[in-house]
Amino acid sequence: MRLIAATAVILACAVSTVTAQKLPFDINAMMRLKRITEFHLSPDGSQVAYTLQSIDLDNNTKPRQIWTVDLNGGTPRPIATEGAANSRARYSPDGKQIAFLSNRGGAQQIWLMNRDGSGARQLTAIATEADGVVWSPDGKNLVFVSEVYPDCPDEACNKRKIDEEKASKVKARVLTSLLYRHWDQWQGPRRKHLFVVPVEGGAPRDLTPGPRDVPPFSLGGPDDYAISPDGNEVCFAMNADPDQATSTNSDLYVVPITGGETRKVSDNPAADNSPAYSSDGRYIAYRSQTKPGFESDRWRLMLLDRSTGRSSPLTEGFARSISGFTWSADAKRLFFTAEDRGRQAVHMIPVAGGASRAVVSGSSHIDDPQLSADGKSMVYTEMSGSKPIEIYKANSAGGTPVPLTHVNDQVLSEYHLSPLEEFWVEGAEKAQVHAFVVKPPNFKQTQKYPTLFLIHGGPQGAWGESWSYRWNPQVFAAAGFVVVMPNPRGSTGYGQKFTDEVSTDWGGKAFEDIMAVVEKAERFPYVDADRMAAAGGSYGGYMVNWLLGHSNKFKAFVSHAGVYDLPSMGGETEELWFTKWEFGGMPWENPEVYEKWSPSRAAKEFKTPTLVIHGEQDFRVPFGQGLQLFTALQMQKVPSKLLLYPDEGHWIQKPQNSVLWYRTFIDWITEWTRKPAPPSAPPAQ
Repeated sequence: MRLIAATAVILACAVSTVTAQKLPFDINAMMRLKRITEFHLSPDGSQVAYTLQSIDLDNNTKPRQIWTVDLNGGTPRPIATEGAANSRARYSPDGKQIAFLSNRGGAQQIWLMNRDGSGARQLTAIATEADGVVWSPDGKNLVFVSEVYPDCPDEACNKRKIDEEKASKVKARVLTSLLYRHWDQWQGPRRKHLFVVPVEGGAPRDLTPGPRDVPPFSLGGPDDYAISPDGNEVCFAMNADPDQATSTNSDLYVVPITGGETRKVSDNPAADNSPAYSSDGRYIAYRSQTKPGFESDRWRLMLLDRSTGRSSPLTEGFARSISGFTWSADAKRLFFTAEDRGRQAVHMIPVAGGASRAVVSGSSHIDDPQLSADGKSMVYTEMSGSKPIEIYKANSAGGTPVPLTHVNDQVLSEYHLSPLEEFWVEGAEKAQVHAFVVKPPNFKQTQKYPTLFLIHGGPQGAWGESWSYRWNPQVFAAAGFVVVMPNPRGSTGYGQKFTDEVSTDWGGKAFEDIMAVVEKAERFPYVDADRMAAAGGSYGGYMVNWLLGHSNKFKAFVSHAGVYDLPSMGGETEELWFTKWEFGGMPWENPEVYEKWSPSRAAKEFKTPTLVIHGEQDFRVPFGQGLQLFTALQMQKVPSKLLLYPDEGHWIQKPQNSVLWYRTFIDWITEWTRKPAPPSAPPAQ
């Protein structure tokens, strides 16, 4: 009887364990997640409005709706759901209305609604559509962005030209200058301009007429325009250099909100971006770089004194790059975010000067801090490598942060998500190199696993405690791989010197750093050194292509949007400031560097099975790079496959395309890292 009872208990426990066991987090699970894309805190600090994006896989779309949640708790609720795209909710200064963008009328326009979502009405009907809406602090006007024909004096002219362009049977392009295409779009005759429209209605007024884009092509960060506290002036960033393809020289300008003369207020040969007025109007804070032509230079926080016109650095002694910031309501402090060793935290610095200190931090990526008017509450987004973005509230007096949203708790509770682990190794020139590890579900220390090394793009970028939908290590780990993510030379968050040292040295110290990580990982007891793969996109794809000709340690590669032939890349890409900086000039100006670091020069050494992925609308790394790589592999009979997307750019973004991307990727590395079958026993005699 005792034996029977014990057996029953064991069986019951086993059934319970199986039932409670969580599922691997695969691509199907990821497609179930909802995505918070941005939010705004109400002026009274009692409510947050946010954009929630879902995935409609059947229709291959990403619908966006606006929701609100109270800071004192309660159930979030949708307030703008009509149409497929509702976004950028912004409370009016008195908190009674919300301006937002919606395509419910067939085109993206500015709408207004009451705080509870009732009484929605369309404010603009501009033929060139509206984006980036912000309120003036006096509540009288809204400033927004629209892409117009710069030679058109009015709305009627813009509408006529749009209609003519659509109706024309000729689709040829006539080009007379560089930067004729950008990211995934061709540069047509239209330019982004700032407009102002009265809240009570009326015709929008163009505040930045002329041939330049305002704001300029973003180098990353907050909005590049702001309105003064009295509502009378707009400050914006603009790059006025004649050659836009080779310049990062944006400066700050101001213009009356009624329109009129534009005046430059910053003068720096590198980038000045992200202006924000203090509440008393005394200062404009902004981010600034010092190296012309280098988009990955350290961003410093600057103060422009409006009374004297002088700018001074506020974070010169802070060794990391400023990614975003916000003012305190009393104009005495600035709160900023900065990346450091795979994490991003919120720091505070007094405007009067002095040292900064971290105010919200953790093993996570914290972003977009917003403060209540009384300064008692801070609201921000937070994510990690094992959890997507949620909105949090923290008390400025201390205490534990409280999540305001739980949009994915139910879905995530069904799946196994591995926490990120980390290690350091000595890389090139004895530098310390950081790496993260994600282990597969039901991991066993005594078992050996195939291992996937993910190489980030940039090259000035980094892996960290952040959630990714395009390169999600949890999905790869769920397929049975140990995932290792090195942050080699060029990575951000480890000091500017570490970031700088990849330029003109693409296959040098960064390659040594990565191989040092690989060699350490090979010694982990759970890594099968005979079943390793490597994958990367953009610069990560470049490094995969470099590994193809310089390492035989891997069983498979995946090269997504990878740079293959540096000389031809120099003439195909669009942001030529990047090419000139990274290789010390154009291919004809510094051919030795291009030849030295071009993966194509080692094509005869290619032997590793490689999956090549590219988008035909990729203008950053044009898809000819992928075609050249695939040709070299096929001509030498190296096992290879080409996955080409005619409707995607540098990133694969359409839901069904993303599913195919993950499945093709995982099938490829699984096929080539499969453990060989044991030899069959000899037949019995």
